[in-house]
Amino acid sequence: MSTTERPRILIVGGGYVGLYAARRILKKMRYAEATVTVVDPRSYMTYQPFLPETAAGSISPRNVVVPLRRAVPGAEILTGRVTSIDQDRKVAAVSPLVGEAYEVPFDYLVIALGAVSRTFPTPGLAEQGIGMKGVEEAIGLRNHVLEQLDKAESTTDEEIRRKALTFVFVGGGFAGAETIGEVEDLARDAAKFYKNVKREDMRFVLVDAADKVLPEVGPELGTYGRKHLESRGIEVYLKTTMPSCVDGHVVLSNGLEVDANTIVWTAGVKPNPALARFGLPLGPRGHVDTQSTLQVQGSDYIWAAGDNAQVPDLVAIKNGTPAERAWCPPNAQHAMRQAKVLGDNVVSGMRGFPQGDYKHSNKGAVAGLGLHKGVAMIVMGKMKIKLKGRLAWYMHRGYHGLAMPTWNRKVRVIAEWTINMFQKRDITALGALETPREEFYEAAKPAPAPAKAEAKTEEKVEKKVEEKAKAS
Repeated sequence: MSTTERPRILIVGGGYVGLYAARRILKKMRYAEATVTVVDPRSYMTYQPFLPETAAGSISPRNVVVPLRRAVPGAEILTGRVTSIDQDRKVAAVSPLVGEAYEVPFDYLVIALGAVSRTFPTPGLAEQGIGMKGVEEAIGLRNHVLEQLDKAESTTDEEIRRKALTFVFVGGGFAGAETIGEVEDLARDAAKFYKNVKREDMRFVLVDAADKVLPEVGPELGTYGRKHLESRGIEVYLKTTMPSCVDGHVVLSNGLEVDANTIVWTAGVKPNPALARFGLPLGPRGHVDTQSTLQVQGSDYIWAAGDNAQVPDLVAIKNGTPAERAWCPPNAQHAMRQAKVLGDNVVSGMRGFPQGDYKHSNKGAVAGLGLHKGVAMIVMGKMKIKLKGRLAWYMHRGYHGLAMPTWNRKVRVIAEWTINMFQKRDITALGALETPREEFYEAAKPAPAPAKAEAKTEEKVEKKVEEKAKAS
């Protein structure tokens, strides 16, 4: 970490808000006006809307992440975790990947930790569940699904085969519906290359405690999305929870019980629990309580935005929603736009200028449900345009392709999509990526001495002892 006499803007988190806010601040600042420091456990930002396509193999994993050092070359990037914040002394304790923790002083602070998977104390979930918050999980899910097909192809045990070909997804929002749609597409295409595994042998189950899937796109498109998934042989159970999944034995609240090797958890998110250690004012659900300027309540040098912040929705309040219930939803659309306002306000606050309010009306939502399948709701003023099928899928790809940070990644993603139009889907499972040293370890570890050699050695020792005894 460099030392400087310039004011330091410390950004805690390198996700949507952290990346875009850092870029905005650096763009608006005068030369050497301040030092921008970003702290995150990963040295890259993950574009999460592309994780389902990554799990299906439509996009390479490295193309859905953006290296922070390349995206914000003017910032100082520290790979570690902020474990505590002392607001009186204006220092943050950072725990790096290796070595002892140290303190980083700051003058201005941005909280951009984002969210983590919202889970419940479900027996067996920690041992059996697979999340979909990071690129590592998307890669793991893809490898895992293809390995299950390999198991089913190779075994003669019907029980093992049935369990391998059963896939349970919990959560019917964007992440759940898009992931099950993409994974079902992957499994359907992969089955064409297996002799003993057909799509009819597989069982896909989608469970949600709510009464609809894809609530973000409205009831009409949500109903279409559910019927579309069901038309592909996916079982959809609404108003249903999963009380237990010990050893892959899934028990649902509607009485259904299935055995599954694959349990994917996408049942919502919650603010990063580390916020509780920072001494910041929090809302009822653990979000940082902010003003419409994205400044933390009661502070003039701390800002927060994105999934970890409780930001007033001025548009909803203007339209009559009570202020105590009008908060911006935790999605990428708001996070990216909030980050730009936040960046402007940090620079304004540093110079002693007034802060601007964050105000953004919803522009709609898009969701992909597999190759050439999707739903989209586009808001233009008071008019809502609803699209289904291939056209909605094009809207989904077009919107997220343009929203992907940096031109480097935009071009790479679009190039992959173009190549895939003329190539069959890759079905290679690289499960060894998760344990890359295992094979070398087996080859390099000392070989145990053979049992016969040990016996002969013992006999020789005994003979020598007897000879010495006779000689004496």
